[in-house]
Amino acid sequence: MAFSTVPTTVAVSAPSSLLSDRRTSLSRSVIEDPRRVGRVVYEAQNTAVDVPAIKDENWQSLVLDCELPVLVEFWAPWCGPCRMIHPVIDELSKQYAGKLKCYKVNTDESPDIATQYGIRSIPTVMIFKSGEKKDAVVGAVPKSTLTTCIDKIL
Repeated sequence: MAFSTVPTTVAVSAPSSLLSDRRTSLSRSVIEDPRRVGRVVYEAQNTAVDVPAIKDENWQSLVLDCELPVLVEFWAPWCGPCRMIHPVIDELSKQYAGKLKCYKVNTDESPDIATQYGIRSIPTVMIFKSGEKKDAVVGAVPKSTLTTCIDKIL
């Protein structure tokens, strides 16, 4: 018995527990089976760029000792505005590849880093250069705001 598949990509909202801080799209395939014509099968596909996470152990080596400027997003999984800014950080990571490193810090998992830099609201995006904080932006801001900050540092 032969089956044929017709792939279609559909954007779908899903609970954060399913997504684990990533955007996910579902690929919908209609399987043509003589017994079940039109049955729909969903397969999750990762569509987000992985901006690496930083913890206390690697903060010094990845951020403060980095030769390139570093953008760090301070966030938490329960924060709605943080989830809104993730795609922007992903785009910036691609746009400035080779010129800027991008990382994220989960403030629930690394509260010491957040305390050290006075993070009181999330999302907060900080830009470091030569181990020093050069700029900070609080809130889910447009990409253009972050691009302006980055361009000043570069």
